[in-house]
Amino acid sequence: MSVGDGLVAVQDVSFEIGRGESVGLVGESGSGKTLTCRAALGLLPTTGRVDGGRIVLGEGPQAVELVGARRSTWDGVRAGRIGAVFQDPASYLNPSLTVGHQLAEQLRVKRGLRRRAAHDRAVELFAEVGLHDPAAVFHQYPHQLSGGMLQRVLIAIAISCEPELLIADEATTALDVVIQAEILALLRRLRETHALSLLLVTHDLAVVAESCERVLVMYGGQIVESGPTAQVLGDPQHPYTRALMAVATIGDWGRRRLDVIPGQPPAAGEEMPGCRFAPRCPVASAACTAGPVPVTDLGGGRTTRCVRSILDEAVPA
Repeated sequence: MSVGDGLVAVQDVSFEIGRGESVGLVGESGSGKTLTCRAALGLLPTTGRVDGGRIVLGEGPQAVELVGARRSTWDGVRAGRIGAVFQDPASYLNPSLTVGHQLAEQLRVKRGLRRRAAHDRAVELFAEVGLHDPAAVFHQYPHQLSGGMLQRVLIAIAISCEPELLIADEATTALDVVIQAEILALLRRLRETHALSLLLVTHDLAVVAESCERVLVMYGGQIVESGPTAQVLGDPQHPYTRALMAVATIGDWGRRRLDVIPGQPPAAGEEMPGCRFAPRCPVASAACTAGPVPVTDLGGGRTTRCVRSILDEAVPA
């Protein structure tokens, strides 16, 4: 995937999300998480494009290839089969229209409901996402609602057309911890009641540990480790995952000193001969920069992109 002047910002990214499954995508800012999501939504920047590979939604007769899809296909997919929730909900809502009008309008356009039916369904959805007095909220404008209420409104809009996949890109980042916990609980409940697949994008490993069955660790535009969440966080195999764990606050809220990962992540599109984490890695060797590092299958649904794993496999037991 490239953005402007042929710079390859995301490469060799491959993963699947099963029906009703929750998958976390974690990494530092600039690692390519949001760009990956926008590719799946057909919302890349005007200078961006998918240079190769496939993005397939669904399976069997309902499967749709999204790379190179026509606008008519995207119109049926976005806010239909795929819903999305982003970090700053106020920026995705029209400040001059009530939130109820915006939800009802989508129901009328996407689901073909008449005005009264769209109004009633909107109120039901507001109630489902935990908004108190949903009939009153229907007539309120975005500036009259708190950040947590706006995020619930955006979730109601995202699930209004019964999507198969919900992409939540840093959806809880700007919220306080109490509201964050409520939104995560809401997403879990919606997964169960709607059989939603969830791609939860975050930099917070505590959120992933609480909410996701599998985790994908992204760095420098590549997935460097993946697998069941408990296994990856309990026994990380890639040095970057270990570094993230070292600076995380999972179960360590009393820590006073803020730890950091030394160095800076690579710039988008920066060409590097080998492992993109090597300049910051405490165990890097000459082999790490000798050439491209392939993904190693560790078994049990786990993978890592590390030279040390390849070398370990090559040594006879």
